[in-house]
Amino acid sequence: MRLAVLTRRALLAALAAVPALALADTTANWPDKPVRLIVPFTAGGPTDTVARLLASQLETIWKQTVIVDYKPGAGTILGTTAVVRSPADGYTLGMAISALTINPSVQPSLPYDTKKDVLGVSQIAQAHFGLFAHSSAPFNTVPELIAYAKKNPDALSFATPGAGTGTHLAGEMLAHLAGIRMVHVPYKGSAPAQQDVIGGRVPLLFDILYSSMPYVKDKRLKVIALSSPKRAVSNPEIPLIADTLPGFSAMSSIGIIAPAGLPQPLAQKIAADVGTAVRSPAMGERMAALGLEPVGSTPEQYNAQIRQEIDKWAAIVKTANIKIE
Repeated sequence: MRLAVLTRRALLAALAAVPALALADTTANWPDKPVRLIVPFTAGGPTDTVARLLASQLETIWKQTVIVDYKPGAGTILGTTAVVRSPADGYTLGMAISALTINPSVQPSLPYDTKKDVLGVSQIAQAHFGLFAHSSAPFNTVPELIAYAKKNPDALSFATPGAGTGTHLAGEMLAHLAGIRMVHVPYKGSAPAQQDVIGGRVPLLFDILYSSMPYVKDKRLKVIALSSPKRAVSNPEIPLIADTLPGFSAMSSIGIIAPAGLPQPLAQKIAADVGTAVRSPAMGERMAALGLEPVGSTPEQYNAQIRQEIDKWAAIVKTANIKIE
């Protein structure tokens, strides 16, 4: 009788181990066919550049083709939809930017639930937002800007590359936390926003640091501060908005996402390989040239970041009563 009990326990233990062994085997053999990487934009631009750099590195690691597939439209929503509706087997991945965490607040009818349907695999890179001003602006620091805005409550407006972007919400966050009024002036891209600030038609600009720094170097703009929680590796001399308003944090993010349900061991393997790729000298140098800082986070870290950002932007959108037409 004792022998029978021991045999039954051994059998149950063996059966319980079968799913784990199956997952391990699947991970060990993956990928055994091409992997699709969906970019939610048309070809060209920094996200596409990073996607193609990453695909090239991952092809070397995986010994498989990585197909970059463009699905632009609706502020990255079409591309993200294509990802979440794909099988959760690791053979369809997607590129995500900050819009992933902003869209739930500004788009009333998303075809997916970002927190439930999207799995963050790894943050690839981050870029800093800068607060710029016309070179003749009567302030050079964030405290001076806030003091000026309080004395001249209707004098400040800020340009951004578009409504509902991370730069737009960074400006709204500054106005809210500083207790000042600023009018948002959206443009279709950085170039027209930059030119109107350079021309003196709008006093302030929130933009990607790398994009507008050339105008600082030729003294057509001046940079007031960064909206990041930490100083930029490329420009450690630039102060932070958070130095004046503790906790202020707004950055551009590029990451890899997958459909929810991707097995955890596979998500961890992909994240580890992405980390190896983004920390390679070849990819690091190219991203630095684009003003990007490599990250290569774990699925747990990236998912936590996605959820925190969704909640943060939701609060700002509600406070500022932002409506995207």
